[in-house]
Amino acid sequence: VQLQASGGGLVQAGGSLRLSCAASGSIFSINDMSWYRQAPGKQRELVAAVSFGGTTNYVDSVKGRFTISRDNAKKTMYLQMNSLKPEDTAVYYCNAVLRAFSGSLVPRPPADYWGQGTQVTVSS
Repeated sequence: VQLQASGGGLVQAGGSLRLSCAASGSIFSINDMSWYRQAPGKQRELVAAVSFGGTTNYVDSVKGRFTISRDNAKKTMYLQMNSLKPEDTAVYYCNAVLRAFSGSLVPRPPADYWGQGTQVTVSS
């Protein structure tokens, strides 16, 4: 099982970026999916989360600017980031709680999986 994050880059303040996170491999089901970020010298923080049914949650600092969504058929999650600020600069990580198949095709218990991170840099 692999989570592949993409879409980061360098953008000026006020600009937009769209991050994607695609899950692949032998997956039985995906529960919650989330975006985290970690800025230099700071702890990793939860930015936004979306349940299988589409319920969303956001950290206060991004409410009204970021939108999280997912396409269950494509096993892909997105983060649309608008009105970006320099303080949004961080490495963004995707996370999924999912059930993978074992080698004998029996679903395993839910477990956390992480993507490799994508850098978002917002210049002032």
